[in-house]
Amino acid sequence: MTSVISEVETVTSGEPGPVKSGSMRANLLADRLEQGARTLAAFADALTEAEWQTRIPKDGRKIGVVVHHVASVYPLEVQLAQTLGAGRPIVGVTWDDVHRMNASHAAEYDAVTKQEALTLLAETCAAAASAIRALDDDQLAEAAPVSLYADAPLTCQFMLEDHAVRHSYHHLAAIRRALNRS
Repeated sequence: MTSVISEVETVTSGEPGPVKSGSMRANLLADRLEQGARTLAAFADALTEAEWQTRIPKDGRKIGVVVHHVASVYPLEVQLAQTLGAGRPIVGVTWDDVHRMNASHAAEYDAVTKQEALTLLAETCAAAASAIRALDDDQLAEAAPVSLYADAPLTCQFMLEDHAVRHSYHHLAAIRRALNRS
């Protein structure tokens, strides 16, 4: 999967990147990403250790692993969007690759602590938001084929909305259902 994004700017540091002024859309996307991460972090921070270790039905991963997962994939999700923003297609990435990556992550981070996950979430969210704010409207509108979606030509903005921005909201809903706190 990394070969698809090797030429794209890495978004793993917590340091703010360059910000291009004038893209209200990029700023709004970044704001939505940050809001979702803050909401997930606040909910996760209030969990007991037993709740942190609860497995999510149908998913099978522990809540703590899922919180860490959200944090760990922000860089990749933003890099894929940046690839589209540069007018390049996303090729060779399949949903099977995504499922393998998620399973590998779950095994490696099965014992992740709340502090580790929340620290990573804060860091990667800040870096992702900064990278999103650096996009201009032309980059957000740029479309190219995406192998994850049967090579449909999708925009950078769609990739951000469907992945990085939505990710924390999606998993928080599953976590709430698992704890009967819908």
